Amino acid sequence: MKSNTQLKKSIVHLLTCCFAITLLSGQTFAETGHGGEEEHGEEGHVELTQEQIKHAGITLSTVTSGTIRDVMPVYGVIATNAERVQSVTARFDGVIREVKKSVGDPVRKGETLVTVEANESLKTYSIVSALNGVVTQRNANTGEHTMDTPLLVVKDFSTVWVELSVFPKDVAQVELGQRVRILSLDSSQIAEGKIIYIAPLGHAGNQAITARALIDNPNGIWKPGLFVNAQITRAEIAAPVVIRNEALQIIDDNPVVFVQGEEGFEPRAVTLGRSDGELSEVVAGLSANEVYVSKNSFVLKSELGKEDAEHGH
Repeated sequence: MKSNTQLKKSIVHLLTCCFAITLLSGQTFAETGHGGEEEHGEEGHVELTQEQIKHAGITLSTVTSGTIRDVMPVYGVIATNAERVQSVTARFDGVIREVKKSVGDPVRKGETLVTVEANESLKTYSIVSALNGVVTQRNANTGEHTMDTPLLVVKDFSTVWVELSVFPKDVAQVELGQRVRILSLDSSQIAEGKIIYIAPLGHAGNQAITARALIDNPNGIWKPGLFVNAQITRAEIAAPVVIRNEALQIIDDNPVVFVQGEEGFEPRAVTLGRSDGELSEVVAGLSANEVYVSKNSFVLKSELGKEDAEHGH
């Protein structure tokens, strides 16, 4: 009799515990489900103030149509534009009375470089610069006699040549007037130019053919002797939707672009088509006129990673 009573009490206690566990589980599920909906509303977006956007150096661009270039990558070296060089010589033999410039000095067109006293007339005359440039050689000093060698050499570096090495198998694809993009080895500097010359002979050493491009160099950043990378444009293809390559980030092994929306910046998976060194065609995932992060989008990827880590805990 006593054992039956204890058994009934045990059964009642067990049922009570099961009921309590069921209620607790239901409450937990409800709370978890509700919390998950709130997190889902915020998940996948990064909100930044205008000040944060400015501080992070984030640049916004509008999705537009554009042109994708089919390019041939080649290597090259910067060279002096030989058509912008002056070898300063004396018109009449005589004694050098003054040399006004040294190596490295900038000169302006029409500026006096050297004064010479002519042997026959004993009159002093001036030799002036024929161009704006820099003195790269000096072979004259006061009191010396003029010689057949140049007294000074002045070079204008406002434009430079880029000597490109093209393999024989690719020469047929290179033409005068083709556009060329020049990139420094670290890609921090970019210039645009055109092919102005294709050598009729190849180099005996490496069998390459030289194609020469002319580029502007107003700030003097392209220094003769420097090696560069280059992309010769073979064709240009119109694409209805293009973005800048630096906008792309990889998340979960997929290319992603951060798009500006009402809730912040959304990582949008995209399907890419053709691409060149600057732009990529988007065949799915983006529409024209949407606003996306075209520069420093890695900042948003980092912030998104922080959110995921917090939600994981």
